[in-house]
Amino acid sequence: MVGSRTRAAIIRSQRITGLAPDVIAELLAEIGPLWHERHQAVLTSRPRRRAVGAGAKYKLVFVDRLLATLVHLRHGTTHDVLACWFGVDRSTITRAIGEVWPLLADRGCTVAPDIRLRTLAEVIDHLGASGQTGIIDGTEVRVRRPAVGRKAREKFISGKNKQNAVKSMVVTDAEGRLLFCSPAEPASCADITHARKLGLVELLADGPAVEILADAGYQGLGAQTGGRVVTPPHRKFKKNSPEWYEEMHERQRKAHSPRRIRVEHGIGHLKNWRSLARHHGRREHMSDIIQSVAGLLSHQQAATASGTRT
Repeated sequence: MVGSRTRAAIIRSQRITGLAPDVIAELLAEIGPLWHERHQAVLTSRPRRRAVGAGAKYKLVFVDRLLATLVHLRHGTTHDVLACWFGVDRSTITRAIGEVWPLLADRGCTVAPDIRLRTLAEVIDHLGASGQTGIIDGTEVRVRRPAVGRKAREKFISGKNKQNAVKSMVVTDAEGRLLFCSPAEPASCADITHARKLGLVELLADGPAVEILADAGYQGLGAQTGGRVVTPPHRKFKKNSPEWYEEMHERQRKAHSPRRIRVEHGIGHLKNWRSLARHHGRREHMSDIIQSVAGLLSHQQAATASGTRT
């Protein structure tokens, strides 16, 4: 168990946790009661053999559990190293991280102190109500190769990067602030197919008038959504194209690219968290990890935008 001085030093250093101290304080106030409530529910769900208060006491208090989870997500620190750092057994760190990151994933993305988005439908409604432009793009996280003989093993091979990965669709606003990260899908799923699975076409067709910028991987959604998804112009001539057409196509492409590039900045901030640069754990946990990091990063961005962080 770390001392109070070491704990305070960890909280003060944004290079260690990736978050400002005031953001960590808000996480403690929000998630701490939820964790204690779940813990008590587990205790009361089984018959007691000892009196209330008996038995071994936790060596790792909740603030240390949260800090261990943040350091693991930010730097990819192994559970063995964290166990040595916090002075507990490795299994204690594994159990603590497994309990905390689902709570972080359920938080959603923070847009403002009183606005939090958890589903794609809420994101579309928010963009329509605020009159903002959304930007979508897919990002891949490299994962371990499935074992030989495993069913649907080839689904995780990315046709783009030729590696085993999972894919998530990221939605940002025009400034590159994160609004949504979808659950992970095997990397063989095309970007446009993933967007259709998430119900983006139906949400845009039946919802408010929202402009969504996308890259060439989403060409075809514009026609299905009444022009609400804007993609780069489709090249009509594959070879021997007229000079005037090349100039027009290049001008349209360059006009679209600077507006769409902000989503790449948002994805770049996500990949600064080592757990999303390459994941060495179980692939089944990737959805929770991606949404946890997106929620933490969006909270940090909202705090910076509102001027609460000094």
